[in-house]
Amino acid sequence: MKRIAVFGIMLCILATTFCASGFQMTMASSEVQITSKSAFLMDYASGQILYAKNEKEHLPVASMVKMMTILLTLEEIDQGNLSLDDMITTSENASGMGGSQVFIDPYVEYKAEDLLKSVIVSSANDASVALAEHISGSENAFVVKMNERAEELGMADTNYVNCTGLPAPEQYSCAKDSALLLKQVAEHELYHKYSTIWMDELTHPSGRKTELVNTNRLIRYYEGCDGGKTGSTNEAGCCLSASAKRKNMRLVSVVIGAKNSQTRFNECSSLFNYGFANFESKNLLSQNEVAKEIAVNKGKVDSIAVYPSEDFSVVGKKGEDGGYSVDYNLPSQINAPVKSGDVVGKAIVSKNGEVIKEVDLVMREDVQKLSFKDCLDHITQKW
Repeated sequence: MKRIAVFGIMLCILATTFCASGFQMTMASSEVQITSKSAFLMDYASGQILYAKNEKEHLPVASMVKMMTILLTLEEIDQGNLSLDDMITTSENASGMGGSQVFIDPYVEYKAEDLLKSVIVSSANDASVALAEHISGSENAFVVKMNERAEELGMADTNYVNCTGLPAPEQYSCAKDSALLLKQVAEHELYHKYSTIWMDELTHPSGRKTELVNTNRLIRYYEGCDGGKTGSTNEAGCCLSASAKRKNMRLVSVVIGAKNSQTRFNECSSLFNYGFANFESKNLLSQNEVAKEIAVNKGKVDSIAVYPSEDFSVVGKKGEDGGYSVDYNLPSQINAPVKSGDVVGKAIVSKNGEVIKEVDLVMREDVQKLSFKDCLDHITQKW
């Protein structure tokens, strides 16, 4: 009996230790059956992990590599270095990529928009290389930028060798990094202009046409799915990263190494179903909602509203409060003058008493200091 009691105590200690270290996230494994080598489900807004299986394992991800190619292209557009109307002269190297392609001709000009759309919709290897060569001068130089950007994003378990995802021994990523990358891409509104296209066509300079069909079937068959990237090679198996939004919650789902194409779509959908059925997004701070009113000393107004500098939301099990609370660190009053954008305090978000986020509280308008005339007018009115 003593041995049984000791064993029971040891189990309790182990359970407590696992829970304290965040082990509770693997509880989802009993509720979602995933046969793929690796899988990951993440809340888009907060980055909270809802499901994970071998999420950091180094694996080939095939054409999901192109998500970084897409991201760097979108960022070039944002920075003004590339326009959708720019004409890009293709090379023989790009046109000869093979694999998934849109059959671009060499030594002719294509609009940057057409090449980007071909990569996003049809996972075109040739269009990917054409963009890479235009942006960086060569695919190798572009790959350097890919790895630098991956490091900046905290993708510690990723290494790029090419911009297409074609097999390369030293090229790998993981489910978690793939989710982080898709999250970054999905922040670009321009991306969704093309990611939601089901069928289209590319008209070549010669006049011939190539049909574009979205390789991500979930954008048509899964409610709320509006983006993602497929990948498939013999070494990688079938892969998919996808994003879906319902109501105020967006999720990012990744599967790597599925046994066939249908399995990747089924298991990615299962992860989405699990997330949407069991969790809900809770907006704790909003840039558009007043956080507090604060008194103004010697100002033309007696008080002014302060706002969070950014939105902050969390995801929790439906029907549970999750133990979250928000406290405000503010002075009792501020002295005029103050300007719009001035930071006057912080909103402190805690979970079960532990601080998880601090957000600046800012002014949204100027407050001028009372002039001598204002003081006289004020006295006169009281008189």
